[in-house]
Amino acid sequence: MRRLLDRFKYNGLFVKMFIIMVVSIIAVSVTTTWTTINMSERVFMETFSITNSKVIEQIKSSLDSFHYSIVIASNNISQSGSIRGFLTEGDGESLSMSNAYYNMSQQIKRIKSSLETYEVGITVTGVNGRTFATDRPYWPVSDNELRQHPITLGTLKEPRRLIYQYDDAKRSGTPGNEPTIIASKALMDRTTDFVYGMMYFSIREQEFKRFYESYTSLGNDVVVLDKRGTIVSANREEWIGEPSADLLRYAKEIDEQSLDYKNVGIMGKDQIVLSEYLASFDLYVVNLIDKETAIGQLIDTKMIVLIVMAIVSAAVIIVFLISRRLTKSLTRLVKQISTISKYEFDHYVTVGGSYETRQLGQAFNEMLDELQEYVKELVQTQQQQRNAELEALQQQINPHFLYNTLASVKFMVQQGSKEKAAETINALISLLQNAIGNVSETITLSQELVNMRNYVFINHVRYGERIKVNYFIAPDCMGYHVPKLIIQPFIENAFFHAFNRKAEGHIYIMAAQEADALICEVVDDGDGMETSSGSLLPGPKSKRQLFTGIGVRNVHDRLKLLYGEAYGVTITSEVGEGTRVKIRIPLLKG
Repeated sequence: MRRLLDRFKYNGLFVKMFIIMVVSIIAVSVTTTWTTINMSERVFMETFSITNSKVIEQIKSSLDSFHYSIVIASNNISQSGSIRGFLTEGDGESLSMSNAYYNMSQQIKRIKSSLETYEVGITVTGVNGRTFATDRPYWPVSDNELRQHPITLGTLKEPRRLIYQYDDAKRSGTPGNEPTIIASKALMDRTTDFVYGMMYFSIREQEFKRFYESYTSLGNDVVVLDKRGTIVSANREEWIGEPSADLLRYAKEIDEQSLDYKNVGIMGKDQIVLSEYLASFDLYVVNLIDKETAIGQLIDTKMIVLIVMAIVSAAVIIVFLISRRLTKSLTRLVKQISTISKYEFDHYVTVGGSYETRQLGQAFNEMLDELQEYVKELVQTQQQQRNAELEALQQQINPHFLYNTLASVKFMVQQGSKEKAAETINALISLLQNAIGNVSETITLSQELVNMRNYVFINHVRYGERIKVNYFIAPDCMGYHVPKLIIQPFIENAFFHAFNRKAEGHIYIMAAQEADALICEVVDDGDGMETSSGSLLPGPKSKRQLFTGIGVRNVHDRLKLLYGEAYGVTITSEVGEGTRVKIRIPLLKG
C-alpha cells in the first residue's frame, strides 16, 4: 500500500493532468454534440442566408449588365434618323421603299450586335403603320394585336421610361408563343414630345432564366416577381405565370425593413426567403430555401454519437501516453530552470525529453537570447535619448546664416539705414539669446512665436518680402511648451527650397489643440515635391545643415525619442501646389 502511495506521490502531476484532461474531453464532447444537434439548423440558416445573399447580388449584377445593354440599344434606336424616317414617312415608290427598308434593316442589325450576348428579339412600330422585327417568330404577336396589346398601353402611360412587362403565353393563346419578358419604350420627338413609334425588346423566359439557373438546386429555388405579384420567371416551370401575393408581401417587407431574410411558411413548406428589389426592372428577385430539403439530411444523430465516442476514446489514449511522457521531461526541465539565479541570462537549460519539453527548453533559451538583446537595445535607446536631450541643449548657430545676417547689417549701415540695421541686430540678438543663453529644453509657444517672427524678419531684410508669412495661432495654445526651435527648421526649409520656381508666395504658420496633442503646421504654396518615394523626410545620413544644427530628420527622431511613436513630423506635398509640414507633440505645461 505504501509503495502504491509513493508511486502516486511521484506521479501526482501525471495523475492530476490525466484526470483533468479526461473529464475535460468528455465534457467538451458532450457539450459540443448537444450544441451541434440543437444549433446546427440556426447556424445553417445564418450561413446559407449570407451565401445566398451574395448569390442574389451576383444575379442582380448580371441583370444590371443586361439592362445596360438594353438601354444602349434603345438609345441608339431613338437617335437613329433612318429608323425615324422609316417609321414616319408615307408610302412612296418601290425603289425608295426598298432603300428605306434596307437602311432600316442595316441600322437594326448594327444595334442588335450590342446584344449578341443575349437572345433578344427587337420589334419597332411606327405611326405610319410600318413594323420591323428582327425575328417575328421569337415573339409572335400580330401588328393589329400589338397596337392594342396591354404592353403597348402600359408603355404609353409612361412613354419616357424603359418598362419591363410580362407577356403570359397562357393569356395570349397564340400558338408557339412562350412566356416572354418585354422591355418597351415609346419613340418620342424630344422637342414636341410627339410619339412616332414604339420599340420592344423581347427575351423569352427560358433565356431570362439563364441569369440565375446555375445558382439553383434541389430545395434552393429562385423566383422573379413583378409589382402585381405575378411570377414572371422561376426555375420551377409550374410556378411561371402564377400569382403569389404572400411572396410579394414578404419581398416588400424584406426590402422596406432591410432584413437579411425571413423564415416563413409559404407554398405549403417551411422556407427561408431572401429578396432583392431590382429598381431598373421594377421586379423582385426572391430566393426560396426549403428548410426540410436543405437541412433534413444535415443531422444524423446516431452517426454523430458514434463519431464522438470514437474521438473521446482516441483522445483519452493519446492524452495518457503524452501526459506520461511529458511529465517526466517536464519535471527535469523545471528543476533546471529553478536553479537559475536572478539576472543570469547566460545560464541555458539542456534541451531534451519529449517534443513538447524540447520546444519549451528551446523557447526558454531563445527567451534568454531575446532578453539579452532587449537589455542591449534598452541601454542603447536610453543613450540615444540622453544624446538627443543633450543635442537639444547644444544649439549651434549656422555660421553661414550668421555671416550673411551681419553682412546685411553692414550694408544697411553703409547705406544709412541705421534704424533697420538696429532692428535686424535686435532680432539677431534675440535669436542668439534663445539659442545660447536660454538653457531650457522647452519654451512656451508664445516665446517660440517671438523667435519665429525674428527669424522671418531677418530673412525679409536679407532677401526682400516676396514671400509673405502669416500666423494663425489659437490663443489657448500660447501657454503650452514646445521643444525649443522645433518649428524654425521647417520655416527655413520653406524660405530656401519652396520657391525656386515661383517668384512669390506665402508661408502659413498655424498652431491648435487637437484632442490630447498640440498640432503645429508650416504650410506653403510653393513648388511642392514628388511623393512617389512614400516619405518626404530626409534620410538619416542627410548632410543638410539647418539653423539649429538638428535638421528635419533629427526633429522627427528627437520627438519620437522624447515623447513616443505617437508623435513626430509628417510631410505632405503636391507638385505645383505646395507643402504641408505637421508637427505633433503632447500638451506640455511649464
